[in-house]
Amino acid sequence: MTRSRRIASNLRDLRNAASQLPDAVVLIDQQQQIRWFNHAAEALLGLRRPQDRGVLLQQRMAGSELAPWLRDGAHEPLNDATAPGQADSQLNVSMLPFGDHEQLLLARDISHLNRLEQIRRDFVANVSHELRTPLTVIHGYLELIDPEDVPELAPVLSEMRAQSKRMGQIVEDLLTLSRLETQHQVADERVPMASLLATVRKEAEALSQGRHRILLESTAEADLLGSPKDLHSALSNLVSNAVRYTPAGGSITIRWQREADGAVYSVSDTGFGIPATHLARLTERFYRISSSRSRDSGGTGLGLSIVKHVLNLHQAQLQIESAPGVGSTFACHFGHARLLTAGGSDEG
Repeated sequence: MTRSRRIASNLRDLRNAASQLPDAVVLIDQQQQIRWFNHAAEALLGLRRPQDRGVLLQQRMAGSELAPWLRDGAHEPLNDATAPGQADSQLNVSMLPFGDHEQLLLARDISHLNRLEQIRRDFVANVSHELRTPLTVIHGYLELIDPEDVPELAPVLSEMRAQSKRMGQIVEDLLTLSRLETQHQVADERVPMASLLATVRKEAEALSQGRHRILLESTAEADLLGSPKDLHSALSNLVSNAVRYTPAGGSITIRWQREADGAVYSVSDTGFGIPATHLARLTERFYRISSSRSRDSGGTGLGLSIVKHVLNLHQAQLQIESAPGVGSTFACHFGHARLLTAGGSDEG
């Protein structure tokens, strides 16, 4: 009896603790019926006790953004879903296996995080807009000064021009990022890959100025469906990075090939390579492996962030493979839905 009372007491403590969690917790049985839920689930999911006990969760969530997610099996977490119990709140929802064929639904209120993220986006966009005009004026006046008129200041003027141009590029990249972050979809157009690849190669050759061997291999015979401007920005960004971080005499290969579930655009180089510890953070804003090397190459630290956002808008994935001293390969994987027969009709 003493052991039974101790177990019962521990279960009560566990249930009371779970009831006070700020995140919604719902226990679902093998038949997808609601067995138990805490107080946060009442507030966030609109559940009511005792009438909702034994009710099918999918039936109870009918009409909410959680309904199709539950119907499809709830295999992946659901982000930014409107809370059924609080229309002004956003939820991050996930489903976890629990016990013997049971499941736990966890829902976290992320409204405050979304508000902070929006404040950050607004701040970056506003500051970038405000900086654009004075930087344009400064760069314009620097261009008016002829170094031959003041030869003693020629090195200073050259450095000032280079730095003002770099600051202007940072501002433009920040504005591009701000625009991409607020976009949820793109206006789809046919993007002729043959001409885009030729343009990207010419830009790489102009940036390289003969210091690298640049190859193009295109066997996919497919165009893309998406934003021509954004895709050009992303694909050319990968090539310009390869040129900047590959020593003179190295080679850069641009490929557009078919794969089992779509097509892949990749850029391979024989550059410095990237240690494995850095790969996961490469698409973060301003993340640098080597600050001095990035500054010397003229990079802004925003290029891969732009690539990631462009690919997300096109339901594509960025894969990075690299080894120090060997080189790197940046691959953009596009699904069948984004492919068009070159010069022909939709494949998706």
